[in-house]
Amino acid sequence: MTTATAPLTSQTGRSQLQESLFSWLTPAPASAPETKASPEPAPVAPTLEEISAPQGPPAEPAPEETKDLSHVWVVAAEVVVTPRIAKTADYRGSFKAAEGQRIDALEVYCRGCRRPYDEVTGQDCAAKVDNTHLIGGDQSTRAKRKIPTPPPSARLIPGGTINRRGIGAYVTRVSRPKC
Repeated sequence: MTTATAPLTSQTGRSQLQESLFSWLTPAPASAPETKASPEPAPVAPTLEEISAPQGPPAEPAPEETKDLSHVWVVAAEVVVTPRIAKTADYRGSFKAAEGQRIDALEVYCRGCRRPYDEVTGQDCAAKVDNTHLIGGDQSTRAKRKIPTPPPSARLIPGGTINRRGIGAYVTRVSRPKC
């Protein structure tokens, strides 16, 4: 079985061969009115120039939402409960208090920055601004840990290296607990 192909000339290039594939995108030319109701032509897809062309003046940028820097106050409380509720609270980590029960507040502090109510009332929450207060300030200026000096009568004996990775560490039980 042989198939004959026509040689491509400047008049019949590949683009012209593929145009027939997309002929349904262009509307049909207007013809004489027919007696039968003809179907409506398919909508024409916008061209790249129409899509990329600006439509009037540029829209104003959306106003940036201001970040909520307020504290979230929590209360450390002391609640007297029955042994049954104590067991539930220990297991679940929460319990339901009875209606009208009086709860003594031990401390009021911010959930984010963990600072007392009296110290930070009227200020922004430091945890929402920057968390450096939780890690002890700027790490580059913080004093380094001091290495303890051994007693004068002690003698340092160099030991071997411990392999903490790979199959060797697994076999010697460095990376897994004893059963």
